Parts: sequence; C-alpha cells; structure tokens
Amino acid sequence: MARQYRIQGENLFYHITSRGNNKQEIFRDDADREKFLFYINKAKEKYNFYLYAYVLMKNHYHLFIETLFPNLSQLMHYINSSYSTYYNIKYDLNGHVFQGRYKSLVVDNCNYFLKVVRYIHLNPVKAGLVASAVDYLWSSCKGYFSNGGDPFIDNDQIIKYLKLDDQRWLNFLTLGLDLDEDPFEDIYAGYLLGDENFINDKLNGITDKINNREISYRKSLSGKLICNDIINKIAIQYNKDPKDILNGRMESNQVRNIIIYILKNVTPLRNREIGQRFKISYSAVSKAAGIISQSINNDIKFKQEIENLISEFS
Repeated sequence: MARQYRIQGENLFYHITSRGNNKQEIFRDDADREKFLFYINKAKEKYNFYLYAYVLMKNHYHLFIETLFPNLSQLMHYINSSYSTYYNIKYDLNGHVFQGRYKSLVVDNCNYFLKVVRYIHLNPVKAGLVASAVDYLWSSCKGYFSNGGDPFIDNDQIIKYLKLDDQRWLNFLTLGLDLDEDPFEDIYAGYLLGDENFINDKLNGITDKINNREISYRKSLSGKLICNDIINKIAIQYNKDPKDILNGRMESNQVRNIIIYILKNVTPLRNREIGQRFKISYSAVSKAAGIISQSINNDIKFKQEIENLISEFS
C-alpha cells in the first residue's frame, strides 16, 4: 500500500499519535513515561519545535507540536527510535515497539487549536482513568492553568492562543465531555484539519507533488477519483447491487463498511460527506471504518484483500 503523504514545512502545527505494536503497552511504569518525555526534550533541543500539548496513555500517545523547520520526519524518528531502543533494552525485547508509522495531521491553528488541545487532555477521562483531566499526571493539562506549570510545554507560545482565564478554560474543557466532540471527524484527505481556506492553501502548496508515488490519494487530490466509481467497482467485486449498499440492506453491510474504509483512505471526503452518501451519521462512518480496521489487524488474508482494492484507486 502506498504511504500517506506528509506535508513538512516551517511553522506548521501537527497532531501526532503513535500506538504500541499490536496494541501492546508502550509505557509500563512511570520511569518509562519520564524517559519518553526526556527524549521529547532532547528532540526539542536538536530539532527546534514547540510542544503545545501531550498525553501519555498506556498503549499510545498524543502530541500537539509546531515545527519551526521542515523536519517533522527527523524529529519523530529521533523520538520513536530513541524510546524504542530504551524500551527493548529495558525489557529484553526485540522488534517494533510502535505499530507502523506515526500518524500526523496538519492542523489549522487559528480554528482548531483549542479543540485539539481539549481532545488530547480529555483522553484519560474518556478512557475512564480519571474523573477530571487535571487529575491525570501524564498530560500537559495542568500547565494550562495559572497555578499549574509544565516543564515540557512552551507556555510562552501557548498564551498566544489561550485567551481564557482558569475558570473559562475549565468550563471549555468540561464542555468537551458534554458535547462528546471529536474534532478529527472533519479531517480532509487523511492529513488536513481546518477550514476551507486553510485546506485550499495547503493543497495549492503540494500541486507540484501530486504525481509523487508516495501520495496514496494522489488521484483524489487531482480530481480523477469519483466516489461513485469506487462504490460501483467494489459492489461488482462482491456481487452486490450498489443501491442495496447505499440503502443499508443488512446483507450488504460488510461491503458498505469496506467501501467506507476505502473512501476514507483514498478520497478527500470528510466523514459527514461519506455519511450523507450512505444515509448514516458521521460517527457511524467512523465506526464502520473501525470495524474494517480491526479486521485488517486480525486477518492477514483480509488485510491483503483490502490493500489490493486500495491499490486499484491509488
């Protein structure tokens, strides 16, 4: 399967996440977490970037950073490879600590800064680890309050975007639980999160790279992929009627889920746009894609089947 394209540049904001291989724990104790943060600090010294938020969960982590130079790949390679070496030596292991490549998303800081920070800090609450985000020890949440402080995040930069006093910030944070909001439902083409102007600006910046083989969705960005083509071709592949798939016939649900997964991987359609096609909610789109993703992780033959389908459109 072709690799997802990564935009790299100066003063770009990224949401970064990486998970343990086969969903295994990557942090077994507090010493592991301290070591990971140590490597983040070393990376900041070497590669010169700002850290706005982080959370370290048992089997994955989230970072929200701003690169000052086009060096995302180098700094992430340093962090993950350094920690992997430490982890394997400490626990006498071999092989990969992290599952595949880290995921990076270019974020529109003007419109999504606070939403991304809130999403990151609410991870432990939604996972049932703590009742309040400020109670979790291994996130930057406390650093967002005047009496908090966090030595790893760049507070001088954060105050440019955090225009709320402590109580208003706490209210905003808590509201995220009531809304059950996921800002990443609006991802465009798998790697951009922002309003229309932001997306157009970033897309215009890579038009000269559309034909690069590393862009797994290059056809979708150049306007050559049509959603109906994907639906029809995959329906034929599985001997299904496209109308049955679009109308939610129960016997066609697995094929529908496969199509949704592929649409999310090779087209710039957002979850809401895909949901409108199938007359389902944007959260149902995420659930459908998640079902296929889980099956891919558990079944090598099925994984190859899906990769072969994706290769037809990339």
